[in-house]
Amino acid sequence: MQPRSKFLPLLGTLLVTGGFLLLGWLAYVSLTPGPAPYNYKLVEEGGVNKFEQLGLESWPDLAVNKYEVYVENVKKPVAVAHLAKSGEKPPVLLDWESLTGELLTSVDSKSSELVTLVTAIKKYAPEDAVILSWWDISRQIGLLTGRDTLFPSHHGEPVIIPSHWLERSDAIRNYEEEFWGAPAPAEERRKLQRFADALVADVEKGAGILRELAGSREAYVVVHVTDLYKLGLMRPKSLDLAYKDFPMNSANMHGLVNTVKRWKVENNYETYTLQSLSDRAVRGYFLSTGQDTLLAQMLPFTETRPLELTSIQLIYQHGGYWVYKVPSI
Repeated sequence: MQPRSKFLPLLGTLLVTGGFLLLGWLAYVSLTPGPAPYNYKLVEEGGVNKFEQLGLESWPDLAVNKYEVYVENVKKPVAVAHLAKSGEKPPVLLDWESLTGELLTSVDSKSSELVTLVTAIKKYAPEDAVILSWWDISRQIGLLTGRDTLFPSHHGEPVIIPSHWLERSDAIRNYEEEFWGAPAPAEERRKLQRFADALVADVEKGAGILRELAGSREAYVVVHVTDLYKLGLMRPKSLDLAYKDFPMNSANMHGLVNTVKRWKVENNYETYTLQSLSDRAVRGYFLSTGQDTLLAQMLPFTETRPLELTSIQLIYQHGGYWVYKVPSI
């Protein structure tokens, strides 16, 4: 009996210790997000001459990578993207094409429109001017023009994912940070929030915040129709927004407009604007609230008049990009 009496306390200690280890493991599993439901796959890389369709001949020193985006249990890619980098600097997303019509981590953009935009900036904007724009566009402008911008870092905000992936948002954030590198510095993140403040304010107040961000330098602000969706995710109380893709038939534009207007009315939205995705499709952005925000007033909604703005001055437009000069103090 004596040996058994010594064994029982030892067994109890082992069970307690094992219980703590099990609890610790369960806590670790519950607090550690699993894998993201998608991945970026590098499918091609090289110099700009290998990617002639991007129109980057004026930037011969860039290195370009093409990625395809794959989702769990789906054999075909759901999106295609091109990234570019100069030297040892972090890569910058140049364009993104969704192959499903659903937005995932980024919004659709065309490299052809971007190249035209940055060529105009290099030609007309003074070298000491500051360019204000959303962080993703800021990084593109910085890479391709060398002009000063507010956001040289990758921010990853807001997280753009389908609603059915919201419960995996932590895993997605981790994967994005692992892919793109360290998050933006705190001061840049503060400025991004202030830039969002400007875009959701009324025209007069918003223009004042833009001037505050620019300081005493000559300043220009670049907005794109896709900024609506990004801002709507970041400030949902200020913009009640939806998007929908429509097939486009260049021979029947009147029919397309009627289809878009009908969808707007049937779904109780007040106004809309369009983004060209390709020769085959357009994306409509619809607002029920937020029409009086600075961003909405800067874009071609059915009820807005960008040319008539006086607090900021429209100086250039191409594709989905609208460029305004911010008046001096």
